[in-house]
Amino acid sequence: MIRYSLHCDNAHEFEGWFSESADFERQKSSGFLSCPVCGSLEVTKVLMAPSVSTARQKEAVQALAANEVQKEALTKLKEAVVAIRANSEDVGERFPEEARKIHYGEAEARGIIGEASLTDVKALVEEGIEIAPLPVLPDDVN
Repeated sequence: MIRYSLHCDNAHEFEGWFSESADFERQKSSGFLSCPVCGSLEVTKVLMAPSVSTARQKEAVQALAANEVQKEALTKLKEAVVAIRANSEDVGERFPEEARKIHYGEAEARGIIGEASLTDVKALVEEGIEIAPLPVLPDDVN
């Protein structure tokens, strides 16, 4: 397919796609080619710079796509963290103690969030208590 930049005698600019160069001339002479804005049949091609795909352009497109995927993943992660915080009790520094109480049936089962040292985290995991860290997201730092 060939893309041409076109304009009519009323100075409207638009694009046209043609299977080959001669296709433009056939459509114009048969009256099938008209301006989509005003309907004028006086349509001409405008000089265009060629569009050449380079490796650098392909890398830029791939990087842009990767950034979009990363943005979408970060958005979903933020939503998950917000939902966890909204549906959990913040027990602060008492987290290891409360996690043990829940695990051993000494307190009601509920979602909790809080703080724990690396030593406390290791001990909780060794006891078979399931815990997971909440990520610190870029917006949380600023």
